[in-house]
Amino acid sequence: MQDRPFQTQTRSFLKTRRGRLLAGAMALGLAGVMTAQTVVPSQLAQAAPVRVDRAAPADFSDVVQAVQPAVVSVRVKQTVEPRMMNYRGEGFEDFFGDLPRDHPFQRFFREFGGGEPDGRDRRSPRQYGLSQGSGFFISGDGYVVTNHHVIEKGTEFTVITQEGEELNAELIGADPRTDLALLKVQPQAEDFTYVRFADDAPMVGEWVVAIGNPFGLGGSVTAGIVSARGRDIGAGPYDDFIQIDAPVNRGNSGGPAFNMNGEVIGVNAAIFSPSGGNVGIAFAIPASTATDVIMDLKDGGTVTRGWLGVQIQGVTDDIAESVGLSEARGAIIAVPQEGSPAEAAGLRAGDIVLEVDGREIESPRELSRVIAAFEPDTRVDITVWRDGRERDVEVRLGRLEDSAGEVAVSRAPAADTSLEDLGLRLTTAEQAGLEGAGVVIADVDPGSPAAEKRLRRGDRIVEVAGTQVRTPQDVLAAIAKAEEEGRKAVLFRIESNENVRFVALPTNAA
Repeated sequence: MQDRPFQTQTRSFLKTRRGRLLAGAMALGLAGVMTAQTVVPSQLAQAAPVRVDRAAPADFSDVVQAVQPAVVSVRVKQTVEPRMMNYRGEGFEDFFGDLPRDHPFQRFFREFGGGEPDGRDRRSPRQYGLSQGSGFFISGDGYVVTNHHVIEKGTEFTVITQEGEELNAELIGADPRTDLALLKVQPQAEDFTYVRFADDAPMVGEWVVAIGNPFGLGGSVTAGIVSARGRDIGAGPYDDFIQIDAPVNRGNSGGPAFNMNGEVIGVNAAIFSPSGGNVGIAFAIPASTATDVIMDLKDGGTVTRGWLGVQIQGVTDDIAESVGLSEARGAIIAVPQEGSPAEAAGLRAGDIVLEVDGREIESPRELSRVIAAFEPDTRVDITVWRDGRERDVEVRLGRLEDSAGEVAVSRAPAADTSLEDLGLRLTTAEQAGLEGAGVVIADVDPGSPAAEKRLRRGDRIVEVAGTQVRTPQDVLAAIAKAEEEGRKAVLFRIESNENVRFVALPTNAA
């Protein structure tokens, strides 16, 4: 049978009831398609997908070939403290004391036991250890950058070039606070190949090449990207690390991390690793920090920093609310150190530093870096939040020294007043057997607001809402006053384990 034309078959089908129903469904479906086609393109036009027309590098060989001669291995000879060789255990003195002076055991004890029967000890022979790290030339006349922890306790320093040549080096200076150090080797007939620090900070996602001496292998190259910036890893007050995922291991410390222009964006300094090996999280000291520190070391062998002389902490939302600050920003002064520039200028505990010479301060770490960047004896205007309004205080900065100390706070249990809703039991310092003013926390209920703020038994409450407290009743009165003023939180000044900090506790719970 000859097939009928398609049009004829379709007309016959549509004459049936079932055909008419299906045709209606098809029409609705087509209408939906048409509607979708008319709506979706207009929506996409308003929110077009991101497109980046930039190819990744085919390889890193050009960068590596150019910069690798400037990267060196650093070998450090360290003196190991001699130890007292005395193996006289319990009962040995009595045993050897009963033997004649010329007995063979007496000679054995003198030669190998490390001491004499009369109690004198002798030291073991001086011992030496070796550590290895990485570094890189920053000048043609032989200046080498590395980490402070690479050269720490070193007595002799050797720089090993990519060609395997060993050169004696002199330590010019080191800065433990930023973990940077500068070595110098004698210039040769020809200048050393050297690299420079990048002027601009890298972008997150930017390619990075790390070269160093992992596990003593020397001249190893790895690549990755910049994972994050501004990392605080608890290494020091000026933490501002670049996080990279280029594989970095032990021995890479002090080595450079390069961008695709062959500039040093950071000095590899630390890794995060539960196992001790690379897990893709490494940290580099940014070029902006290294440039200033290395220049100071090169000029005088030391780094000079401005000093304010305060203990500080971050401002949380509840702290900001408790003092009437519109948003959580700045750094709150826990205590000005005795004899410091801050104390001389009249800065107080509880002041929140908002600006330094017009520069806004967002965090304690930023305040530390900003103050350190000033030269000693510089006069700076500091804007603080105090008693519900901004005040300007002029401070003449001092010189930051390496030594500093605080007085430890003793702990003692006792109680005579309870703040059950806050989860605190309090006593006076006198009842707790402590000198000075303040109220001592005798106990903290688990799961209470006080426990959530990590208050502990033995902590001392010095101030509540800016008022010095001497008794638990003073604490109650200060909380009641804060409630009357409509505060949702009240600020406690706490001394704990040689530290001073502020804690905001809710008034509605009290």
